[in-house]
Amino acid sequence: MIYLVWVPLLMPFLAVPAARRLAAALPPRHAAWLLTAVALVLAVSSSAALVLLVVPGASYLPPVAVLGELLEPLTAGPPAVTVALALTAGALLVRHTAALTAAAYRARTELRRARSATGGTDGELAVVRDSRPDAYALPGRPGRIVVTTGMLHALEPAEREALFAHERAHLRGRHHLFLTAVELAAHCHPALRALCEPLRYALERAADEAAAAAVGDRRLAARAIGRAALAARHGQAHGPARPRAVLAATAGPVPRRVAALLGGAVSGPPVRPRTGRLIAGALLCCVTLSGATAVGAANDLHTHIEIAQGESAAD
Repeated sequence: MIYLVWVPLLMPFLAVPAARRLAAALPPRHAAWLLTAVALVLAVSSSAALVLLVVPGASYLPPVAVLGELLEPLTAGPPAVTVALALTAGALLVRHTAALTAAAYRARTELRRARSATGGTDGELAVVRDSRPDAYALPGRPGRIVVTTGMLHALEPAEREALFAHERAHLRGRHHLFLTAVELAAHCHPALRALCEPLRYALERAADEAAAAAVGDRRLAARAIGRAALAARHGQAHGPARPRAVLAATAGPVPRRVAALLGGAVSGPPVRPRTGRLIAGALLCCVTLSGATAVGAANDLHTHIEIAQGESAAD
């Protein structure tokens, strides 16, 4: 078991680059699903591995031994090494849990504050009187498209419709759930942080394509996004930051997104079919191996516990 638990802890360093490369060659919607699924599986597997490292060392504590009805500690190696690994893994678990809890609380607080600022508004569109150009999709029940008067003045009527279609796509696709899931997973393993920006880009590209389809003009959608981003960048240099959990047409690498809209490209440079299959196969192996070894290590530990309990009963 002591050897198996290292696989889920090390595998993200191999799987994340493969996921980023593969997502860059996929359509935006598929890329978002891929990045989110990979992040969640790797986060759960690595967290489970840390728990499995804690248990053998914790079995040296009398209360744990009594609770588990163990005759002797569950040693998976030299006692000093087992206890040291348990202490390190326990410290990491505490740190990750604290960071994850703080991030979830902060996101919820920011969303509540943003919704209170648009309180009393009926309908999908919430217009905020503010000279700073801004617009974003605010999730909730119901979801709202928040736009400032400054942004409305910066765009032409057709461009506004394209902007609203973009934000509406975020709400309909519940894109904030993808983003929240990956950002929380990133607190479970440092390598997973590298998936946050590609996911944001994929979600914005998915909304870009939805907006282009809604207005029936890719050039109009590209122009609306570009003008909105320029206006927001100039007007919000000293403005308050929007909640991290929301998505907006003005976020991310806008020139790259505009170029993709005008060129009809997917999320990134094309990948040869054979290379894509190799990357996908490697990624599938990494994710499967991470999850399988975590389950295998858990079964191995369970077997050791049953053996220890059986020895106790025999005595």
